[in-house]
Amino acid sequence: MVENPSDDKIKEILKNKKVVAVVGLSPKPERASNDVASYLKEKGYKIIPVNPGHEEILGEKAYPSLADIPEKVDIVDVFRRSEHTGPIIDEAISIDADVIWLQQGIRNDEAAQKALEAGKTVVQDRCMLQEHRRLM
Repeated sequence: MVENPSDDKIKEILKNKKVVAVVGLSPKPERASNDVASYLKEKGYKIIPVNPGHEEILGEKAYPSLADIPEKVDIVDVFRRSEHTGPIIDEAISIDADVIWLQQGIRNDEAAQKALEAGKTVVQDRCMLQEHRRLM
C-alpha cells in the first residue's frame, strides 16, 4: 500500500503548488468537484478544468485532456473513480505534473507506485479542500 506524504509535505505542496488541473470537474454546483475547485480558486489557486464535455467551467477554459493544457501543471487533482485513474496518472506523468492528488475515496496503489517511481508526489484518498482547511 502506497503511503501518503507527511502533513509537512502536504502543507508544502498546498503552499507552493498553485496551478491545479481538476480532472472530472463538474459544472454542477452540488458536485464535490465543483465545491473543491471553487474553494481552491477562492484561495488563489489557478484552476484548469479537465472535462471533455464542456468548454468552460467556473469561468475557466476547460480542456478535454491533460495533454491539451498549454501550460505547466503543478497538481493534477482527480475526481474520477479509482478504476479510471490509471490512464489519468499516466497522462499526469507524461505532462510532468509535480503532484498527483486522488480525492477522498479514490486510490489506485498500482498507478500511484508508477507515479512515485517517475519521481512524482502522490496523495490518495484525501480531499484537497479538507487538507487545506486543516493545514493552512
